[in-house]
Amino acid sequence: MNSISVPMAIIDFIPVLLFFITAIILQRDLYYKMSKGAFALLAAGSIMVLIGGIYKAGWKILYALEICDYQAINTAFFPMQGPGFLLFFLGLLFSGNKRKDTAAVAVVPYTSNLPFIIMQVIGLGGAQMVLMVKALKLKKKNAAILFIVSFIFMLGMGYLGSKFDSSSKMNWIAQVTNIISEAALLAGVVILHKAGLDK
Repeated sequence: MNSISVPMAIIDFIPVLLFFITAIILQRDLYYKMSKGAFALLAAGSIMVLIGGIYKAGWKILYALEICDYQAINTAFFPMQGPGFLLFFLGLLFSGNKRKDTAAVAVVPYTSNLPFIIMQVIGLGGAQMVLMVKALKLKKKNAAILFIVSFIFMLGMGYLGSKFDSSSKMNWIAQVTNIISEAALLAGVVILHKAGLDK
C-alpha cells in the first residue's frame, strides 16, 4: 500500500521553499561581509541542500502519482544534503573573515547514510549556532530562540528517521516537524535581516 499521498508529496516542497528563501536572504545580507571563498561555500551548500530537497520531494510526487519509483533521486538526498549543510555552515562560520578561503568537497558513493546524516546535523546545527551568535550581537533574543527551536526540531527529524516505518502517520509527523524547523529558521533570519544583518 502506498503510504505517500499526493497532498503529502506536495507539502514536502514547503520546507524546500522555506530553506530557499532563508538562503537567499542570508546570501544577499552577507555578500559584502564575506570573502569570495566563504560566499562560494555558502552558495554551493545552499544549492546542494536545495537540489537534495527537490530530489526527495520530486521522488515523492512521482511515487504518489504512481508514475515511477525512481530510487536514484531518493537515494541522492543524503549525499547532497549532508555535505550541503556542512558547506552552508562553513560559509556562515567564515562570513566575517576576509581572507581567501578555499575548499573542495567530493561526494563519494557510500552504502550508509550515516556519514551524510552526521554532516547534516553538524552543518545545520553549526549554521544555527553561528546565526544565534549573530542574533545575540544584534540583541535579538527572539531570533536566537527561533534558531534553538529550529535545531531542536531538526534533531527531532533525526530521531524520527531512526524510527521511520514508512507509514502515512509517520510521514505526516516528519513533514510537520521539518516544516516547523525550516519555518523557525526562516523567521529567525528574517528578524536578523530587519535588524540590519547586511550592515
